[in-house]
Amino acid sequence: MSMDKTDWIVDMRGIVKRYYVGRPNELQILNGIDFQVARGEMVAIVGESGSGKSTLMNLIGLLDTPTEGQYLFQQTDVGNCTDNKRSELRNRRIGFVFQNFNLLARTTALENVELPLLYAGVGRKERRDRAMALLQMVGMEDRASHKPNEMSGGQQQRVAVARAMANNPELLLADEPTGALDTKSGHMVMDLFHRLHEEQGKTVILVTHNTELARETQREVILRDGNLVAEDGGGAEECR
Repeated sequence: MSMDKTDWIVDMRGIVKRYYVGRPNELQILNGIDFQVARGEMVAIVGESGSGKSTLMNLIGLLDTPTEGQYLFQQTDVGNCTDNKRSELRNRRIGFVFQNFNLLARTTALENVELPLLYAGVGRKERRDRAMALLQMVGMEDRASHKPNEMSGGQQQRVAVARAMANNPELLLADEPTGALDTKSGHMVMDLFHRLHEEQGKTVILVTHNTELARETQREVILRDGNLVAEDGGGAEECR
């Protein structure tokens, strides 16, 4: 059964990404990607280093723009958007979790989670209340006043997940979110993503080279040398 296009949160057609365009050292990273993700899906993009998966994630997350092709994010053609509009979509509708946490070093866990709310213009009391509720959600309320160097890697990543959820985004993008963690901490972080997906209906796109993690998702998309070469998992047919 094919899924109606209005159910797609990500709809990419013929996406090409080149760097140094028009120069002798022009480099093509993505070679005409067609990729759709349904609202409420949990999908893994799997690929080795150099496969183009981080480039694809940057395009999905509106951190970069394609050289060719069309990208509809929640039915909005982002190629027709101004930089300000893309920035607004990115800040309010997409949450990012990175391998190396990207927390501000001299800032407490609570203040790190508050940061997206500050940029969104949320008042101080509401900002603090929401940030504390998010820390409670990830089991880090007792570390609210701790700075990153006072927390383990797993604790920092749980704070990073709370920060990604600050503006209640529709889409969570996780780039190798367990890559810098030990096995136990990695499982705790993955459990958080599963809870957000199953209990809150969040769309989650996990970018990883770890096939074991990828198997925990509904659908795996394999990227090799800038090409989507295979799909696997129960959700794949439903989105075609």
